[in-house]
Amino acid sequence: MSDTFILLIITWTFIMLGLFAIGGFFMFRKFLKRMPKEDGKSTIDWEEYYVNKTLHLWGEQEKQLLNDLVAPVPQLFRDVAKQKIASKIGQLALERNKDKITQDILIEGYILATPKRDHKFLIKTLKRKNIDFSPYLPLLE
Repeated sequence: MSDTFILLIITWTFIMLGLFAIGGFFMFRKFLKRMPKEDGKSTIDWEEYYVNKTLHLWGEQEKQLLNDLVAPVPQLFRDVAKQKIASKIGQLALERNKDKITQDILIEGYILATPKRDHKFLIKTLKRKNIDFSPYLPLLE
């Protein structure tokens, strides 16, 4: 066998091992989210509960704003991100006994459900839509 062919096989082996490791990492994270907590429900179960419980509270404008806010998320992960954010928004609405998802709850839930690195896109989107975000500055810090 030639040295080039052996190098190609070795390189391909390392690439495949790397891809398997990355895929395994994401599968393991999903598995951990499905594990029941002390209360008997998993993180994903609670997310589904809050989304289903508050589905009727969402208006068209709020749905559109949520879609605009999750637009930078890659298409492959967008549904997962949207469910996580919508569940946090639903949780806030239920805790405050709201009868409708308002823009205030939506923005606050988005801030609480997303990492800080995503907040700059939130600010950019709110500025583009002429929405005052000054009440949320303490949450953004």
